[in-house]
Amino acid sequence: KDVQKEREPHVYLSKEEVKEKIQSYNSSVTDKLKMTLNANGIYTGFIKVQMELCRPITVQSSQSQGRCAPSSQETAFYLPDGCVNTLHISSTNTVREVIEALLKKFFVADNPAKFALYKRCHKEDQVYTCKLSDREHPLYLRLVAGPKTEMLSFVLREHETGEVMWEAFSIPELQNFLRILDKEENDQLQILKNRYAAYRGKLEEALRGVLKPG
Repeated sequence: KDVQKEREPHVYLSKEEVKEKIQSYNSSVTDKLKMTLNANGIYTGFIKVQMELCRPITVQSSQSQGRCAPSSQETAFYLPDGCVNTLHISSTNTVREVIEALLKKFFVADNPAKFALYKRCHKEDQVYTCKLSDREHPLYLRLVAGPKTEMLSFVLREHETGEVMWEAFSIPELQNFLRILDKEENDQLQILKNRYAAYRGKLEEALRGVLKPG
C-alpha cells in the first residue's frame, strides 16, 4: 500500500545515544553488515536497495564512462524485478546522494532526477510504502529501525509523475526504447503466429480424421 510521506521528526541523538544504538544494532546483525562509529560522531554502514523499475535503464560500457557526449556504447535494458543492491554509506549521505551513488555503481547513464527512493515498512499488520524526501538520511532510518529488512527496507523506483515525461530522456535513450519495443513486438508476434500454427495443425489433423474413408 502506497501512502503519502509521513511527517516524521528527525530526532537528533547525542553521540552517546548513537553509540548505544549502534551497539544494539550490531548485536542483532546476522549478515555481517555492521555499522561503525567514527571519532567525529559520523557513522558508516550498509543499506540494501531493491530495484523496482518499470522502464528500461541506460547503462554505459566501461569504454564510454566519463564522456559527456552520448555514446553508441550505451545499452538500454529492463532490470530484473526484485534485484537488490548493497551500498556502503555514511550517516551524512542524503537520499539524493544515495540514488546518485547507486546509479554510478552500476554505470547507469540516466539522469538521477528520474528516480526516487522509497521506504517500505510494516505497521499494524500492513506493509506501507512511502517516498522519502531528498534531504533525508537513509542510514539514520536504518539505524532507528534496526537491521531487519522485514521492518524497514528501501526501494528505488521511477518518479511517479503521472504521464511519462518523454522530453526528459535523451535521444539515444529514446532510440534504445524504440529498439526494445520493436523486439518485444516481434517476439509477441512470433508467439502469436506459433499459437495459431499449432491450432491450425490440430484442426487439419481433426479434419483428416473425419474425412478419412471408412
